[in-house]
Amino acid sequence: MLCAPGLRRFIVSQNIADEAIGFDRRGKGKSLFQRLRAYLSLVSDLRQRRYDLTIDLSDSKTSRILHRLLDAPLRVGFDPPERPLRFWEVQPANVYAATCGHGGIHYLYRYLSPLKALNIDLADCTPRLIPTCAAQSESAQILAQRSLVKNAYIVVHAGARFEGRCWQPERFAAAIDEVYAATGLRSLLIGGRDETTAEQTILALAVSPVASVVGKVSLETLTALLGDAVIFLGNESGPMHLAASVGTPVVGLYGLTPPDIWGPLGVPHRIVAPRLPCQCAAPNLCKPNNPGGVYCVHRVRVEEVTTATLDLIEFETLKSIPNR
Repeated sequence: MLCAPGLRRFIVSQNIADEAIGFDRRGKGKSLFQRLRAYLSLVSDLRQRRYDLTIDLSDSKTSRILHRLLDAPLRVGFDPPERPLRFWEVQPANVYAATCGHGGIHYLYRYLSPLKALNIDLADCTPRLIPTCAAQSESAQILAQRSLVKNAYIVVHAGARFEGRCWQPERFAAAIDEVYAATGLRSLLIGGRDETTAEQTILALAVSPVASVVGKVSLETLTALLGDAVIFLGNESGPMHLAASVGTPVVGLYGLTPPDIWGPLGVPHRIVAPRLPCQCAAPNLCKPNNPGGVYCVHRVRVEEVTTATLDLIEFETLKSIPNR
């Protein structure tokens, strides 16, 4: 699997792929010449491996160029592509996958569609990850150090890849306090190294005891921490889907992105989103019809999130009682 450098170890440890090759396609901080040289080096390395089959899941202009240059005997691509080919572009695939395979509109079915094109049957479409023993041990140590109890805390993620998908940190703090007052459940903040601003705001404003591992744990350990939580509360983001993949119920906060296409799968969940269309919350910042460039989630009220979170906690509590 060709992936971002930071995902290599996780992909192999989870048996997602036998080998993961890290490549930074954005080339942040590199000149055009350095980026071109990196791409040429990548292509040279991959061509030497002489693959029998390549599958282009990214479906981008860059990935299609790579797909063509590798020139494997079997090349799976989407037909039609997500973005129409320009007049000068050529579809390098010779095996075509439908935009959405297996009859579902969720984006997961797009990623699984190449399997159908290769006549591979699916026994179960639900994504599932199992934390490694080392990650579970690390999670236990982290919980002990922060006086948290397994299956008795909430994981909270206040970040996201796009700023417009981030609910206000001060509202997270208010919701965390209300949930703690009603249930006694403490919260554990998670996130990457670039999400410390929201973390510090929540820690400064929350009255209830809040722990944090923002920027301090690996993706493997994060998976275990998510699996040990009673529920996940956070923005539409990668960690939300990781939580669902280890079986942890999810309260997901959404803006313009449609949950039926990008929502959590395979677990009890509650989606909180503003009514649309709406009066714009950030008219000087929003980019119309761009899910990553609008701030619709800022219209979600604290009481809506609190109600959804308490409802899901009550549901999980009742489900665990025998004969219910």
